[in-house]
Amino acid sequence: MSAVLDVTHPSPWRGRHGRTTVGVFSLAFLFAFEALAVSTVMPRVADQLDGLSWYPVAFAGPLAASIVALAWAGPAADRYGPGPVLRRGLVIFTLGVLLAGAAPTMPLFVAGRLVHGYGGGVLGVALYVLIAQAYPEAMRPRVFAVLTTAWVLPALVGPLLAAQIADAVGWRWVFLGVPALAFAAWLLVADAPSRPSSVGPEKVGLRFAWLTAGGALLLALAGQRVVAWWPGLVILGVVAIYVGGRRLLPPGSWRLAPGLPAVLLTRAAIGTSFAAAEVYLPLLLTMKRGLSLTEAGWVLTIGAITWSAGAVLAARWQALADQPGRVRIGAGLVAVGLLGFTTVAIPAVPLAVPLAAWGVGGLGIGMAFSTLSVLALATARDGEEGRTSAALQTNDYISIAAFLAIGGVVFAGFAQNAPVAAATGLVLTAAVLAALALVPARRLA
Repeated sequence: MSAVLDVTHPSPWRGRHGRTTVGVFSLAFLFAFEALAVSTVMPRVADQLDGLSWYPVAFAGPLAASIVALAWAGPAADRYGPGPVLRRGLVIFTLGVLLAGAAPTMPLFVAGRLVHGYGGGVLGVALYVLIAQAYPEAMRPRVFAVLTTAWVLPALVGPLLAAQIADAVGWRWVFLGVPALAFAAWLLVADAPSRPSSVGPEKVGLRFAWLTAGGALLLALAGQRVVAWWPGLVILGVVAIYVGGRRLLPPGSWRLAPGLPAVLLTRAAIGTSFAAAEVYLPLLLTMKRGLSLTEAGWVLTIGAITWSAGAVLAARWQALADQPGRVRIGAGLVAVGLLGFTTVAIPAVPLAVPLAAWGVGGLGIGMAFSTLSVLALATARDGEEGRTSAALQTNDYISIAAFLAIGGVVFAGFAQNAPVAAATGLVLTAAVLAALALVPARRLA
């Protein structure tokens, strides 16, 4: 694929692509609102359900469930078209948020998160296949920029609205109100183009998906010290993730090789680092700096807005037309931004410093992430966009779930006595991981 970006292609908002773009934007808006709202209120959830040690599990669990979803959704979207897959995913996603909103205990809350994580995994693959089918390759960078831009409005109102709802009527209504958004999103995307592929289905290794997801959950349980031999659960979990994950992805995916393997490794490192840091951001701001949920939510807003800005720059600014180059720039910005955010734990450092650093990290992942999506789809053969999209997102979820689950083992050990120090150390580790993304990024074609 040429490294020079075609900036003259017509806008995806116009002509025959316009209605599809509205639907894509609406679904991305739903994901954004739910993600930002949950991140904002999680400190309140953990406090009221007496489940601080479960805090990382509430984020790792949905990702583990998504791994199983992706193993089914990729080939299904290729065989039946993305439309039917979107419908199923949206129903499961909605059921999960309702279960989480009604949960009386933290373990049941996590169970609800597992269900809606599965639905979100199905939705994510179907949305990528929809983009691959509905838009020409030259237009896709702008469509992925639309996906990221869809985070701007919920970034502006989502955290603030979630915090105000939590303060006024309770955190549960942050979840119980999502079905209305899901229904509205479905009405807008229902007529989007959807066609089955001529390529037949492959046998899907669902048992390997279950093995990988089970490994992540074993790590999560190990963090709760449910048995005296919990270190054994850590070892079993890591082995299960490695064995199952390798069989879910295309051969050689975890080797330092050009093409799709380089895309997968680079995206996993960048995405995992930012996602892991974002999990602990509200906790650090509320516990160490004394910010309210609303104020911590605005910090999430900063990262979401700069993420969108980075994606728009990647799609439109000619100076960043070299795709591998802007991925490397993005990885560097994420590493610098996360490192700067760790200063939130130092009271003498003005709060503006970690807030600005978080914005830098958001700009970096915005530049890199949408570009890596384009590079991944460019490696797919006709009719196999679903498999490539599933591999891309499966790899993301495996890496993020594993990092959060292992980090959860560490965090749970310090949750009672030193939660701020543990969270800060995990964000610092995430910054190092972002810097390591520069190694596979050198192999991007």
